[in-house]
Amino acid sequence: MKGTEIHVVTGAFGYSGKYIAKRLLEAGHEVRTLTNSPNRPNPFGGRIKATPFHFENPEKLVAAMQGASVLYNTYWVRFNHKDFQHATAVRNTRTLFRAAKEAGVKRIVHVSITNPSEESPLEYFSGKAKLERELIDLGLSYAILRPAVIFGKEDVLINNIAWILRRLPVFGIFGDGNYRLQPIYVDDMAKLAVVQGRSTEDCFIDAIGPETFTYKGLVREIGGIIGKRRPIVFIPDSFGYAFGWVLGKLLGDVLITREEIEGLKANLLYTNSPPIGNTRLTDWARENASTLGRKYTSELSRRKERSKAYEDL
Repeated sequence: MKGTEIHVVTGAFGYSGKYIAKRLLEAGHEVRTLTNSPNRPNPFGGRIKATPFHFENPEKLVAAMQGASVLYNTYWVRFNHKDFQHATAVRNTRTLFRAAKEAGVKRIVHVSITNPSEESPLEYFSGKAKLERELIDLGLSYAILRPAVIFGKEDVLINNIAWILRRLPVFGIFGDGNYRLQPIYVDDMAKLAVVQGRSTEDCFIDAIGPETFTYKGLVREIGGIIGKRRPIVFIPDSFGYAFGWVLGKLLGDVLITREEIEGLKANLLYTNSPPIGNTRLTDWARENASTLGRKYTSELSRRKERSKAYEDL
């Protein structure tokens, strides 16, 4: 799969999809995007054609992907909300996969999560596992990428840890804080996706970065880097969730969910696989220490304000 081909990226005006699209353009490909935010500012000007997802009209999805060689799928939702649900995201992604096959797409590069399981009580992880099986059964060439946490200037988790450290006198952590995570830099993730788009081998890849942190160790590292070391207070899950719920309401966002707490504490963002990414979170944070956490990153604002660029929210 070389030369000028058509590649389709979901969410190219958003976060990880934007980095994948940038690398594909640099490689000389024609790039299209499927998006829920066709009115969001296009960072690529006229170089990328945007089409709404049209999940309710699969024929339009097929038309949007006609002639494409590869689909890069980043579409998902972080949590259940009155306006979006994991179950809906699973159903929509199935529609997307089937439309890609009908359109003649040859390969799908799909972003999943570390440690997915259909038996998981956590919908995020069970939903991702269901989609992995759906893709395998589809009969197309596939690469399934399983990141733990993706970091970069548009990310939510790392930025908002820094935001809290800048504003509160202490930092509350659920349980003992010894559960682990392995963040990967968003452009390392994009590079991996584009490399896999050129391959034809079916594969699963744990897309993790070169550093492994305990959660409390991550908080301490970020605090030291931005010059805001705070005492860590170990709190019960119920209290931490309640505090996060109240703070989220004040911010007009969902700061953290019960499922996210359970997933962290179950070490589901950790794997024994070798690292794929080369960029160290600590190095990146030092380079961006002056801006990291200065502004809160709202997940809900990104989903509600679909005519603004991520960096303007």
